[in-house]
Amino acid sequence: MAGRDFDAQVVLSPKNSPRGNLLSQYVCARITRMNDVDIGLFDRDWNNTIYFFIMNSDEQIYMRYGGREAKSPDTYLNLSSLELALEKGLELHRRYRRGELKKVERPKPLFPAQIPLLVERTIARNACVECHLIGDYQNIQREQDGKLDKLTHLYRSPDIKTLGIHLDVPKGLVVKEVRDGSEAAGMKSGDLITRLNGTPVWTFGDLQYLYDKVPRNAPRIQITVERGREPVNLSMALPKRWWWTDLTFRQWTVEPRVYFESVALSDSEKREHSLVEQDGFASRVKRVDMFAEMMKSHELRVGDIIFGVDGVEHDELANTAELFIKLRKTAGETVTLDVIRDGKRMQMPLKSYRMSFRK
Repeated sequence: MAGRDFDAQVVLSPKNSPRGNLLSQYVCARITRMNDVDIGLFDRDWNNTIYFFIMNSDEQIYMRYGGREAKSPDTYLNLSSLELALEKGLELHRRYRRGELKKVERPKPLFPAQIPLLVERTIARNACVECHLIGDYQNIQREQDGKLDKLTHLYRSPDIKTLGIHLDVPKGLVVKEVRDGSEAAGMKSGDLITRLNGTPVWTFGDLQYLYDKVPRNAPRIQITVERGREPVNLSMALPKRWWWTDLTFRQWTVEPRVYFESVALSDSEKREHSLVEQDGFASRVKRVDMFAEMMKSHELRVGDIIFGVDGVEHDELANTAELFIKLRKTAGETVTLDVIRDGKRMQMPLKSYRMSFRK
């Protein structure tokens, strides 16, 4: 079910259907241009395909519905879970009107016109401010201003599957399967996730939004689940590079494009190749993008081992050569790679590139 099809099914829901009846109790607004929208209030990952805010006239946001993973825009979009969210939204509104929900302080307003590059390259040309352009230009502006934090600003919407959490999507935040860190923390199949670090979550959109706000150096998170109608608090360790996501689909200009992928060497493989830096980011090339030859970016081959970039072989965050380049270099830079090919060591230049916008 593609994101556009999902959107159409929501908009065209028959009025006499259960979903149509729920929607009829809302004032529905579809935003097609972001030019004058308060993006401070409607904060989100601007590369999400579809996003719903369920809120009241006091600008209190009850919940978010949407979110995605790198592989697909619609993994977590499901009409059944949307209906659950709509039902919960009505319940929360009734509670709010009875004074049972505490008011949340309104976020500081922020409008597209306050982002200079967005004004210069879009608004001043009377062009439409699309959602992804907000994220794109915000990051270019941050880069120019020296305020870009790549882990936080680029690696958005970390994948909860990295924690071993697999949801039963039609049932919202009901856990279908647990592995790795979630299993070690005591999470079980059938648990209903209700809070992240003490804040209520009602949908995957809520969960992903709050998970994205976790500081990238945090060692743990606290997840509360409902099990047998009783709350259970779980402390979950965050693995190394829990924040990492594949940025390829985003087409951002800020991340250096290197046109290859590699996999980290094991300790035994490092010893086999006489690599002294056991904690280094030595990695074997597993794929070379066709653009490498077209752009004359580099001459790497599948099977090559990269063990250094500009003489550096170790990094506290990167576990592969391309991640080191993406984290530590600026798009457009040329670097020197230390490479092992067929047992022989050599050096090779690599020129990174900055992708253009999609429009």
